[in-house]
Amino acid sequence: MPTYGDGPYIQAACFCETVIEDKLGVLSLIRIIDTLTHTQAGENPPEALPAFPHTFKLVIMLKSGDARGRFNLRVEPELPNGSTEKNIVLTAYFEGEEKGQNIVVDMAFVFKLEGLYWFNIFLDEKKLTSMPLRVKYNRVIIGGTRPTPTAQ
Repeated sequence: MPTYGDGPYIQAACFCETVIEDKLGVLSLIRIIDTLTHTQAGENPPEALPAFPHTFKLVIMLKSGDARGRFNLRVEPELPNGSTEKNIVLTAYFEGEEKGQNIVVDMAFVFKLEGLYWFNIFLDEKKLTSMPLRVKYNRVIIGGTRPTPTAQ
């Protein structure tokens, strides 16, 4: 039966563009991101962010501590409006002490809203951390009519 008292511990939790793993299992995280800017250009791009897909890596590096056994690691995406998307559930296995596990997930996520997304990370039902990712929308008008000034 899996147990944990003190642990597991988070060594790193982030989003990045690329992960390189060498022969010894050491990770190099390339282009760590916490903000995505989606640009839509044209004569009349939409006022609000159009839904767009983006691929990236989710990296969670854990050290066992007292945790031993197999656990469900759940990633719960929370949108800026507070609603949640389907969870991603992975298996994490801990052998105790300084031993750990590097979890790298290829994410293909459709962003529907501008604002701050939270990716909540749970080990079984214990919340380990939350990872923020801000989505911004950049509207570029090319050759169209002048936009109407917004009220302040």
